[in-house]
Amino acid sequence: MPALHAFDYGVLRIVPCQERGEFVNAGVVMHCPECAFLECRVHLDESRLGALWPDLDLAIVRQHLEAFPKISAGHPDAGPIARLARRERFHWLVAPRSTILQVSPVHSGLCESPETTFEDLFKRLVLSE
Repeated sequence: MPALHAFDYGVLRIVPCQERGEFVNAGVVMHCPECAFLECRVHLDESRLGALWPDLDLAIVRQHLEAFPKISAGHPDAGPIARLARRERFHWLVAPRSTILQVSPVHSGLCESPETTFEDLFKRLVLSE
């Protein structure tokens, strides 16, 4: 029987108007400490966001959203947060925010392969129609 590994993940959301309670999923960040796995991937569905919020400045949203994978990867140009340990970067990435870019509550699970599970989560939660 294959080994199972505990993981946590959060879904990145674009929430331009909190009063309306609407959001669009725009990314996933997943951490599996046992496998030394931390990954974040983003996808900005500009047509969907434009239909819901025509005045939204997509360039600014994209700029902030694209910082998440860089921080997750520990990219040298991603600032001091990217230099933190993997676990600390994950907790910073999924911390509650009150901005347009928010993160869902953190969810937990078990997986055989963090890479496969991450791909599935991203396709199901972000790329699904």
